[in-house]
Amino acid sequence: MKKLVQDEANYYISKYPISHFFSFDITPYIHVYEFEKGEYIFQEQSYPEALFYMVEGKAKLYITHKNGKISLIEFLTSPMFMGEIELLNEARYSKGIQTVTQTICLAIHFRDVKDKLLADPVFLKMLCLFLSTKTMNMTTRYTQNQAYPLENRLASFILLTSDNEFYKEKHTEVCEYLGVSYRHLLFVLAKFTEAGYLTKHNRGYLINDREQLEQLAAEIQY
Repeated sequence: MKKLVQDEANYYISKYPISHFFSFDITPYIHVYEFEKGEYIFQEQSYPEALFYMVEGKAKLYITHKNGKISLIEFLTSPMFMGEIELLNEARYSKGIQTVTQTICLAIHFRDVKDKLLADPVFLKMLCLFLSTKTMNMTTRYTQNQAYPLENRLASFILLTSDNEFYKEKHTEVCEYLGVSYRHLLFVLAKFTEAGYLTKHNRGYLINDREQLEQLAAEIQY
């Protein structure tokens, strides 16, 4: 994680304005951080010290169970708030967030402005809308797992999680996330490879035909 300063920070603050989320001038409280691919925004069981607003990049939300098994809960794409639940109820962040690509986040440290945030009706209204949308999106994904073939869902998943046209998510985590068997996942990946959509490369897949994957993914877009 690298904190950006001066011109670099001002560039992102100007490019991704968030002042409309607040009834007071939030700009003096905004910090800008850059995360490299694979870095943690939040470690599991950590206590967040800031409200993050991801403006560029992707990350994955996961949890490690007591038996050591890791469950992929959701993929987060910008723009996205992170740490909002901890701001509201001071709960420990029991889940981890790890970047999938290089990521830029605006951050507002709780110590600087927490009381003002919790008393700001404009911010709280926005946060309610954000949380309801987030819940609806998760509900939609679960219903899609029941309503659409794996070909459509996997195409969408590959496009969502790939970085620079390269896909390399762990099969076991993908199976749980999409609600399919390991064998079924391998079958569809082989089908995509034979059709020329993907090429097996090292421990992942190169995307050869994005257009075909987008057509499959479009079937489940609302």
